[in-house]
Amino acid sequence: MNENLEIKPWDLAKYPDKDKTSQLAPLVRESLSLLGEDPDREGLVKTPERVAKAMQFMTYGYKIDPADILKSAVFEEDYEQMVIVKDIDFYSLCEHHMLPFFGKAHVAYIPNGKITGLSKIARVVEILSRRLQIQERLTTQIKDCIQQTLQPLGVMVVIEAQHMCMQMRGIQKMHSVTTTSDFTGAFETQKTREEFINLITRK
Repeated sequence: MNENLEIKPWDLAKYPDKDKTSQLAPLVRESLSLLGEDPDREGLVKTPERVAKAMQFMTYGYKIDPADILKSAVFEEDYEQMVIVKDIDFYSLCEHHMLPFFGKAHVAYIPNGKITGLSKIARVVEILSRRLQIQERLTTQIKDCIQQTLQPLGVMVVIEAQHMCMQMRGIQKMHSVTTTSDFTGAFETQKTREEFINLITRK
């Protein structure tokens, strides 16, 4: 291992905590019993520990302030045109049923003397999605984080997602897609919003 490689806090946060694993695993085991399964059968013996670790990974976003990610790569730049990072894949857990919802996020901002590394925008989406969420809140949190941290002329976020709580249970509509958007500043102008939408839908 190269000791000169710095391990970022957001990478460390992905590793499960042994104490939390030991506390969560018995609860998963009890849940299996309540559901009518035998937690001692071969296929399930290690499931409680696996689930405990998986849940920590899928919610590791609680351990990180996404603003810190943006601040780690801020540069002064005289550029006042739209910066777009589109088709950012994300996976999250719906807080109502703890079932996955997933899709793509499209993020744009118009700098006001400062820019950030493009990968940091994708990391903000990743961190905020790795919490118990609803799509509407996730959309707004991404927008607010970028607006408050970079103070750009405007931010716009569009998220398109499929929700397993609609596909696996309930209404069971397999191909439904939910779209949410939120924006600030310059994107309050319809022409600017339309430019963004045209750019993210262009193939």
